[in-house]
Amino acid sequence: QVELVDSGGGSIQAGGSLRLSCVVSVYTYKNLCLGWFRQSPGKEREGVAFIYAESGDTSYADSVKGRFGISQDNVNNTVLLQMTNLQIEETGMYYCAAHRGFNCKWRPKDYSWWGQGTQVTVSP
Repeated sequence: QVELVDSGGGSIQAGGSLRLSCVVSVYTYKNLCLGWFRQSPGKEREGVAFIYAESGDTSYADSVKGRFGISQDNVNNTVLLQMTNLQIEETGMYYCAAHRGFNCKWRPKDYSWWGQGTQVTVSP
């Protein structure tokens, strides 16, 4: 069982930065992948960034490479998503999610556990 509580969203102007946090409650990080997804109005949920907890290996959607960074703080059991140079079209609900496996999956349906979501609104 994994419990996820995400936070850190807000309203920001285009070009600005935000940091999202996800507090992870889990018995073991073995074979655990943690990811951030977003869902913009009228669009399907899409994967943004992923981290495999045991190795620290990360992967990113092409649209955010070089601007977003995912990291884990094992002392505080938190996964962070640092977002820079945010664009208007990146407005949406952002979700932390987790699944167990030997590598990180990209499809939302592969994820078993989800946070409640945190809203990010980027304005002109």
